[in-house]
Amino acid sequence: MSLQGRLLGRPIAHRGLWRTGGPPENSLAAFEATCAAGYGIELDVRLTADGEAVVFHDETLERITSESGLTEERTLDELTALRLLGSDQQVPTLEQTLALIGGRVVVLVELKTPPGQEGALEARVAALLTAYAGPCGVLSFNPDALACIALHGPGLARGLNARTEQALDTLPASKAHFLSVSQELAGHERAQDIRGSGRAVIAWTIRNRAEWDRAGPLVDNLIFEGFTP
Repeated sequence: MSLQGRLLGRPIAHRGLWRTGGPPENSLAAFEATCAAGYGIELDVRLTADGEAVVFHDETLERITSESGLTEERTLDELTALRLLGSDQQVPTLEQTLALIGGRVVVLVELKTPPGQEGALEARVAALLTAYAGPCGVLSFNPDALACIALHGPGLARGLNARTEQALDTLPASKAHFLSVSQELAGHERAQDIRGSGRAVIAWTIRNRAEWDRAGPLVDNLIFEGFTP
């Protein structure tokens, strides 16, 4: 089945099936729970100081770990020595994560590349995903990062994250195949026109049943968090 087909299937868990008091976000435990439940996975990647792609959302460390400072200034060994708060889970690499998922569910990898720093993270992610046998795609708010992925991994499916109408203007430059929008943008005329053109549109981040019921008819799939659809 194509990625487009998988995107239209099961809902996608935002940073895996994590919860307070349970598996932390973007952890191997959260991803295993997601695979067991049969949902898709959305996760975030950043580049370490020594050039590895790790699964970590924040630019800084303090919200998720006991340390502080910029994530990009830490080496792989330094990051994997940390534990995610309230758990025994370490910061995983993208390579470890893909090995764990093993093609069981669709995975969308969001590039957290700062503007002007495109290149190294995209090359590493493209290499890993091109070699991966399972259904996968790449997301980013950064259109230049997606265009860079198109160079390094032209066969990879690419999705533009958009929070505002203005962000939709970057769709051509991003070379994106599909659109990932905030739930507030899902019903916008331009988003609906893009959907009507044949591109899949997914919406984030859905946190309760009311939001689910409101956004669901407007898009092809939903990224959820904090409840079970």
